[in-house]
Amino acid sequence: MSSGKSARYNRFSGGPTNLPTPDITTGTRMETTFGPAFSAVTTITKADGTSTYKQHRRTPSSSSTLAYSPRDEEDSMEPLVFAEQPSVKLCCQLCCSVFKDPVITTCGVTCPPFPEKCPVDNAKLTVVVNNIAVAEQIGELFIHCRHGCRAAGGGKPTVFEVDPRGCPFTIKLSARKDHEGGCDYRPVRCPNNPSCPPLLKMNLEAHLKECEHIKCPHSKCTFIGNQDTYETHLETCRFEGLKEFLQQTDDRFHEMHVALAQKDQEIAFLRSMLGKLSEKIDQLEKSLELKFDVLDENQSKLSEDLMEFRRDASMLNDELSHINARLNMGILGSYDPQQIFKCKGTFVGHQGPVWCLCVYSMGDLLFSGSSDKTIKVWDTCTTYKCQKTLEGHDGIVLALCIQGCKLYSGSADCTIIVWDVQNLQKVNTIRAHDNPVCTLVSSHNMLFSGSLKAIKVWDIVGTELKLKKELTGLNHWVRALVAAQSYLYSGSYQTIKIWDIRTLDCIHVLQTSGGSVYSIAVTNHHIVCGTYENLIHVWDIESKEQVRTLTGHVGTVYALAVISTPDQTKVFSASYDRSLRVWSMDNMICTQTLLRHQGSVTALAVSRGRLFSGAVDSTVKVSVCGLGHPKGLHRTAGVGEGW
Repeated sequence: MSSGKSARYNRFSGGPTNLPTPDITTGTRMETTFGPAFSAVTTITKADGTSTYKQHRRTPSSSSTLAYSPRDEEDSMEPLVFAEQPSVKLCCQLCCSVFKDPVITTCGVTCPPFPEKCPVDNAKLTVVVNNIAVAEQIGELFIHCRHGCRAAGGGKPTVFEVDPRGCPFTIKLSARKDHEGGCDYRPVRCPNNPSCPPLLKMNLEAHLKECEHIKCPHSKCTFIGNQDTYETHLETCRFEGLKEFLQQTDDRFHEMHVALAQKDQEIAFLRSMLGKLSEKIDQLEKSLELKFDVLDENQSKLSEDLMEFRRDASMLNDELSHINARLNMGILGSYDPQQIFKCKGTFVGHQGPVWCLCVYSMGDLLFSGSSDKTIKVWDTCTTYKCQKTLEGHDGIVLALCIQGCKLYSGSADCTIIVWDVQNLQKVNTIRAHDNPVCTLVSSHNMLFSGSLKAIKVWDIVGTELKLKKELTGLNHWVRALVAAQSYLYSGSYQTIKIWDIRTLDCIHVLQTSGGSVYSIAVTNHHIVCGTYENLIHVWDIESKEQVRTLTGHVGTVYALAVISTPDQTKVFSASYDRSLRVWSMDNMICTQTLLRHQGSVTALAVSRGRLFSGAVDSTVKVSVCGLGHPKGLHRTAGVGEGW
């Protein structure tokens, strides 16, 4: 190498190196070999052809780009003889070997694989990026062909020197594989017989002409000879005639192999398509199942609606048949349209079923209690809108009662709240029962509240309620309380008890059938109760004898109300079957059935000839008797809480 190239190497090492200077005038050549034995061998070739070798150990430099990298066994045995000594910048600090695949780590440059921790400072090693600059410098170094090197003397097989009988070329390290793959000094084996002595590639052609181990190309033939006898043998070999057939057979096998590979590809494609089709079929099946579920659900709903319609139609047909029979018998007399009740309007605003109603006649106000835990105040005279929403209960409002200017509300939260009707404000809250308050009624300045197996009697003192007595001996929930004259009527399971309000003693018990008593009404001549099992029982108020059982409802009779005039008395019944029935107490027959609600009718109230009905459909409807509207009553169609 020239001195200019030496200067280039010194530039990468950061300064001049203490390298031996070749003596150009005396014809002496110096070469240095590096190996994994951590030593360098300097070969000095003199002008007379003799060579001397100087082996020295390299000391690690202080470069921050060097790191330790162990070499595998295969790399260790590969000769590496440089034409000139490399710069110390290109050598590992620990093993003194030239880098292989250098990378920049957190502590410098190393050649992988490397340990997890640096052997110098025990710090964790992390690769940052490949050191391309150093790798290119190493690739530009000139080395001797491996076939021009031999193991140095001294019993160290890993130290190599230049072999004067080997390949004389020096090549760049980056082009080593390309040269050595085609080097004429590369050792080869005779293709005819492995037992032949080792050869150099340059001598292989001459050897094949003299080799005595040439075999016939046909595997079945046992001929072995030299080149001359081989050519003569081919002319007479009996297998040579089959060469064309064998070639055709091989070609046919190749074509079949190619066709088989194509078929395999087609099969793989068909399998993938089959998989996609299977996925598509699964998706369609799931979609179909969902549609069938929706269809079944819709069919079920339609069936339920159809059953409801059939039940309503059957009930209407029975009613019409009953009325026709009565007309034919002359019981009803002539038809009078003034006696027919018609729905004239609907109060809308609650967010849940309406369970109780109460009328304040002095101010034409209607109070409604609902599952939405509120009480709404409706104007029934002028605006027909919600005047206010009373909030205070933590449970369903089940009962309402007016006494003077006070409104009392009972709830599933077991409390009774006292409200001032004048300013519609809450004035008191009483923890009344251990169970929901189902019903309320007032009389003789006392408030009666019904719950599970108990009736409590409260003295009304201003806005306070003072517990006076608890009536016991009840067998079930008390859902119905009515005060008439000096008597209190309570309904429980198949029982109506009559209490003297003055003494608070039970003076009579009426036995019923049809399950629990849900509603009670008292007229001038009768005691009427509605039961769980769709029946309405009627007793004579004087004799306490049952005189009639009214049938027609097909659901629990939740509420009863009475309108009495000098000429007649009508009882209204509300039922789970969504209907309202009007009963004439003169002849104990149903004179009218109203179907106006979309849910079970749960509450009734009457005032000035008007009938108010609350239902599970969250509405309150107003029905009046006769052809026209009472004075001031008209239907509106506004949006929001109101008519």
